[in-house]
Amino acid sequence: MEPSFNPAAVGKESKINVTAAYAMALTGFENNPRTMYAGGDLPFFFLKSYHGVGVQFMSDDIGLFSHKKFALQYAFRHKLFGGMLGAGIHLGLLSENFDGSKVDTDMPDDPAFPSSEVTGTGLDLGAGLYYTHRNWYAGLSVMHINGPEIELGERQNFKIDAAYYLTGGYNIKLRNPFLTIHPSLLARTDGNAYRVDVSGRVKYTNDKKVMYAGLSYSPANSVTVMIGGDFHGVSLGYSYEIYTSAISIGNGGHELFMSYRTDVNLGKKGRNKHKSVRIL
Repeated sequence: MEPSFNPAAVGKESKINVTAAYAMALTGFENNPRTMYAGGDLPFFFLKSYHGVGVQFMSDDIGLFSHKKFALQYAFRHKLFGGMLGAGIHLGLLSENFDGSKVDTDMPDDPAFPSSEVTGTGLDLGAGLYYTHRNWYAGLSVMHINGPEIELGERQNFKIDAAYYLTGGYNIKLRNPFLTIHPSLLARTDGNAYRVDVSGRVKYTNDKKVMYAGLSYSPANSVTVMIGGDFHGVSLGYSYEIYTSAISIGNGGHELFMSYRTDVNLGKKGRNKHKSVRIL
């Protein structure tokens, strides 16, 4: 789900890609974080250049706050040094909601807390770079680049800081032609806090069937177990996050995702209509 944090990743493959995911953190706690994501992207060839477009929707509930985002993404892709470099932009609309009617305080008339449900909207901008080269990739992006500030009611403002993302990965081929190892890294910060995830997956591929299992480690945060597979264009995956703090192993985080991919022909229109060129 790289387009969720890097718009330059849309259209990175010569496939139409549709993805849906649901995540629930801190299971068993009241008002625990819950996130739903749905998105799609596709590549196309226009004016002698490669491009990618995408659309996404995200709903994130944390406590009494509800965050929703609808966004469009575009990436220009260009062959460079034997690989493909993408430069992308993200244009989104944010909706923030706070349910003040559920605030439990000893001072019900405190003006710092709204006494009813309040909602505000704002513009969300992002940009990124994404480079792929044979068996490796790297990406750099900035989301909420405009630092949107959303008014909630008449007295409260909700400020969202810019978030910076760095990602990379490599595909390691083994002697066994059916097995590959996929280490990867994802780092992100908003200038106040940061998180780094180092992951590794072992993938088994046989014809159009793929199965994988892996682990991810985030220092001072958690260890995540992953499992999934691809079957004729349909991908299913599940992960369970175990926090390394005092939180019980049974109160971890669940994530379930599903995607569907199908080939798209990126043929160049010219004199020879039978010749096509695909993204490398």
